[in-house]
Amino acid sequence: MHRSLILAAVMLAAPAWAQQKPLVIVSWGGDFAALQDAAMARPFTERTGHPVRFVDTDDPAGMVKAQVEAGNVSADVASVGQGAGMRLCEEGDAEPIDPSRLAPAPDGTVAEDFLPGTLTECFVATDIYSTVIAYDAGRLETPPATAADFFDLQRFPGRRGLGRTPQFTMELALVGDGVPLDQVYDVLATPEGVERALAKLDTIRDEIVWWEAGAQPIQLLADGEVALAHAYNGRVFKAAQVDGLPLAILWDAQMLEVEGWVIPKGAPNLEAARDFVAFSTSPEVLAHAAEILPYGPPRRSAQAMVGNFVGDGTTPMGPHLPTAPDNMTSSLFVDPAFWADHETELRARFTAWLGSE
Repeated sequence: MHRSLILAAVMLAAPAWAQQKPLVIVSWGGDFAALQDAAMARPFTERTGHPVRFVDTDDPAGMVKAQVEAGNVSADVASVGQGAGMRLCEEGDAEPIDPSRLAPAPDGTVAEDFLPGTLTECFVATDIYSTVIAYDAGRLETPPATAADFFDLQRFPGRRGLGRTPQFTMELALVGDGVPLDQVYDVLATPEGVERALAKLDTIRDEIVWWEAGAQPIQLLADGEVALAHAYNGRVFKAAQVDGLPLAILWDAQMLEVEGWVIPKGAPNLEAARDFVAFSTSPEVLAHAAEILPYGPPRRSAQAMVGNFVGDGTTPMGPHLPTAPDNMTSSLFVDPAFWADHETELRARFTAWLGSE
């Protein structure tokens, strides 16, 4: 089926919506909401005539829950992380997602086209981003090849940038210590695994520069304060491709996170919300979004549709995405259920380790 026909198949006629109030999308603001507006909301309005309004917050899931519990829902769609989507669904705060309402892939499939865990009862993914090992390619004579190299100060001298948080940091330590990716959370769930992660961090402790905001590891690399850093893939891409810094990504042990839509229970524009979710998660729209920012599409068919970076029109975006086949071969999906169960205890132990001599 032709792409335009696929998109048209999931849309309702527009005229009846023209007099309705705007579709309200709760999102994070900044570049991410701008991406959602450019790739999804504005094209949706152009196709349907239905206006869209964004509401920015640093906690979309919290806003949804508060509105549902108060019985005063103004949000129609919300952008939330996978774990938050799971909780909203479990607690009855989100509408179910009907896969039959979503746009099919070119081969006609829907659910099968989504990567595992990206289409659930009340949540449909829009993008996958990752925390990666970034390094100064102009400083290291030999590029690192595995997560273990992050901890090898002899072969790869220089300080290391790490987020001051147990999440991501402890997983990286275990992978760097030889734990297979598919066993990381089983190991980290044990007291022995926690101590193993901290012992690995001890091997580079004196060379760690801790960061707390996403822009910091890029600045640390740019200033030469660290040679390698754990950083968000989108920020590394911008620094290298837009700002011209000599930074590169080691995709080994990248830590993937999923963002997507939920429809709040009692959304005032329920049918329009369902149609927006269908439109914005079609393979074609997801592929275009990945051309704006390097967040991978959660649908297999969309990956092959991704073209060049819109910022310069010439850089192929496919290889820069976390979901590129070559980049996915050694990756870890961050487990939100694990962190919901273990974050309190792991944060306490990690904080105690930070404060010890």
